[in-house]
Amino acid sequence: MIRRAFHVTYTTARRIVVGVVGASVLLLGVIMLVTPGPALIVIPLGLAILAIEFVWARQWLHKLREMISQRNANGRAERADKHRQKK
Repeated sequence: MIRRAFHVTYTTARRIVVGVVGASVLLLGVIMLVTPGPALIVIPLGLAILAIEFVWARQWLHKLREMISQRNANGRAERADKHRQKK
């Protein structure tokens, strides 16, 4: 019974700590959108921390990764088209 109570307490405490730290980093990244700073690095980092314990953060992080990959692919395609037009 004591082990079960310890496990529940540990799990809850871990979830709270991950939530507070992840939310703080995410909020800092959002603030960096309007102030100088590497917001595009800090926001995914905050989501990654939150994704340790929360499914919704995993889903947002997955969408963010897809969006970044798509933009990179589009950028490479545009550069390739420009290169082809020069010849």
